[in-house]
Amino acid sequence: MVKNILHIISSPQGEASVSKKLGNVIIEKIKFKYPGSIVKERNLVTTVFPHLDEVQIGSWFTPAGDRSREQLTAVKISDEAILELQEADILVFGAPFYNFAIPSTLKAYLDHIARPGITFRYLENGQPEGLLKNKKAFVATASSGVYSEGPFQSFDFVSPYLTFLLGFLGVTDITFIRAEGLRIAGVKETAFEKAVGSITID
Repeated sequence: MVKNILHIISSPQGEASVSKKLGNVIIEKIKFKYPGSIVKERNLVTTVFPHLDEVQIGSWFTPAGDRSREQLTAVKISDEAILELQEADILVFGAPFYNFAIPSTLKAYLDHIARPGITFRYLENGQPEGLLKNKKAFVATASSGVYSEGPFQSFDFVSPYLTFLLGFLGVTDITFIRAEGLRIAGVKETAFEKAVGSITID
């Protein structure tokens, strides 16, 4: 079965990025299981999403036919990003640890795709419903320290945040693949290989 794969890259380190390399391995394993799958790349470094401002937010709550020229320009990048997500079967996020959290490039992207009435809505009882359903997500993380366990586990603000936000948008099947301890002697030497070995494609 052919899959549509969307690779979201947030590291500014280019081809040296461990999270990007790990994402590429995940994609190769998906393609091996699902030959002919189509990959689309969304690089948040080469195409930077602006921080939300009054024009952008105003465009979301203005009917399309009533939007100003400035609002039409502002909403386009958000609309295009959401369409990519809607068309994708599998999402592969590259999420390196930056000061214990995700890079600002990824946060800006997520701000643009969390759109009321499009990627989520509130039901009559006030409960939220995510509208990006029936998708699988992999998150490739890279960190200097070890955060999956041990004394620094509580300082991992990447996986809890992405688990909640993606789940809020309807993406609840999420697998985290961690290349961690990349600056720790005795750990860094095998960190990437260990991460690759943990990848399982169902």
